[in-house]
Amino acid sequence: MPSFDVVSELDMHQVTNAVDQSNRVVKNRFDFKGVDARFLRKENVVEVVSESEFQVRQMVDMLQAELIRREVDVKCMEVGDIIESGKTAKAIVTLQEGIDTDTARKIVKMIKQEKLKVQAAIQGDQVRVTGKKRDDLQQVIAFLRQSELDIPLQYQNFRD
Repeated sequence: MPSFDVVSELDMHQVTNAVDQSNRVVKNRFDFKGVDARFLRKENVVEVVSESEFQVRQMVDMLQAELIRREVDVKCMEVGDIIESGKTAKAIVTLQEGIDTDTARKIVKMIKQEKLKVQAAIQGDQVRVTGKKRDDLQQVIAFLRQSELDIPLQYQNFRD
């Protein structure tokens, strides 16, 4: 039976490139001269550090611009509160990867409400959609692209 997987993944190589380029931009910008401002990336978390809340907000915008330039969907970014302590301000940017169970249930429910002749099943951090006809699966992909979800979706393992 034809099937495909609905996943939410990040190209971590492009994320690393975006963080590195953002660090270079901060070092070369005139309004950041003499300021201890930097991006630190650990796994799916980017820590934005600077001397003021305003500068941290500018740096988050820089990071978003670099991610967009590298075709990484910024829906995956979750910017935490800006914490000021002493002479530094920090913000934690979490990059979400994978589909959590609540969102997966929502996707399965949306597919069932569409009344297409397909079955959707949650498998870990992805949703597998199977059906008898390839056209039905393509309709599901088109439907999910039009739907407004809070996470970026990709469609993989399309098998006929």
